[in-house]
Amino acid sequence: MNAAKHRLAWRRWLEQPWFLTIWCVLAAFGTYACMYGFRKPFTAAGYGGADAKAWLVTAQVLGYMVSKFIGIKVIAEMSANGRARTLFGLILAAELALLGFAVAAAPWDALCLFANGLALGMVFGLVLGFVEGRCLTELFVAGLCASFILADGVAKTVGAELLLRGIPERWMPATAGLLFLLPLVLFVWMLSQIPAPSEQDETARSVRRPMTAGERFGMLRRHGLGLVAIVLAYLLITVLRSTRADFAPEIWAGLGFNAQPSVFSQSEFWVTLVVVVANGALVLVRDNRRGFFTGLGLSAAGLGFALLALAGHRAGWLPPFGFMVMLGVGLYVPYVAVHTTIFERLIALTRERANLGFLMYVADAVGYLGYVAVMLARRLFPVSGDFLTFFTTASASLLIGALLCALVAVGCYARRWRSE
Repeated sequence: MNAAKHRLAWRRWLEQPWFLTIWCVLAAFGTYACMYGFRKPFTAAGYGGADAKAWLVTAQVLGYMVSKFIGIKVIAEMSANGRARTLFGLILAAELALLGFAVAAAPWDALCLFANGLALGMVFGLVLGFVEGRCLTELFVAGLCASFILADGVAKTVGAELLLRGIPERWMPATAGLLFLLPLVLFVWMLSQIPAPSEQDETARSVRRPMTAGERFGMLRRHGLGLVAIVLAYLLITVLRSTRADFAPEIWAGLGFNAQPSVFSQSEFWVTLVVVVANGALVLVRDNRRGFFTGLGLSAAGLGFALLALAGHRAGWLPPFGFMVMLGVGLYVPYVAVHTTIFERLIALTRERANLGFLMYVADAVGYLGYVAVMLARRLFPVSGDFLTFFTTASASLLIGALLCALVAVGCYARRWRSE
């Protein structure tokens, strides 16, 4: 009897909008931040030099990319009941892969990191399913996306600190994963307690359902060039964002900055703060059409800000820390806008029988395919000069390309809805 009363009281707390908002943001942020503890700490080590490390990073990203393609079907069709169990199973598989990496010799160590990426690639879609289709989705997903900005730096800091404390390079990733395991259990439990969207949520943002193969292909066909332009912009941004994240130690070294372990967290803290505020504020835009175009406009502004950071670096008036923060803000503002607003409002506006996970996994699969292609091309066709020169040169071209794609998307959807 008392247990039933406690459950009823607990549910009443979760019905309070302010409490539910804090709960959802903490649960989503915490779960995905802990996932990064199984994925990113290994990038804080050198593993014998940039060339050897690049192959290991490529192996993990390749597994992550394959998982995104699998997730187009799995996440789109996933029911609410199976999310938490699936999430736990994937995390445990990722930790087992890191234990394998600790004892395996080349080339089997790369295969272990491939398995690690394969397990972790679907975690984001599972978490997203708990918080999409709500009046406050932008705010919830901004909290979720804050985790992969801030946690990227925190995970590297944890990895670097473990190395300083004498943990061997090969055992450091698995050790870091164990540190994140217990808090992950707590945050996944919090996700499982989130109630289903209310009638008000469904009226404002549409009902989100699992999708069949025919519904998935039909949606892609109906949105044509506009959706292609968004995905291409996302691809180019993903390549730059992932390069900046995975090779942060090399970029900091090229900038001549004495990068202590804490610098990864410090720079990403400021990036996270700006990006979360900018994207979370879009929850204030109630009209779905206005929210969709505001998201695209914010993305274009972010890309312009990143180009300004490159210009400042080349002109010599921007210090290393300021350059990394400005570039991070410029890349993450549009990257997160796709997650929080653009696809969410597109579904709400068109009332498609769809879910946010499907569109995100289409974009992510293409984005990581591009990143893997760049990684392999750089290994097979080495470029002259240091890594920083390669990175800044590529950044200018890719940012301009992404900005053009964003403008094409604006034109396509404006023309489409004007004609309708």
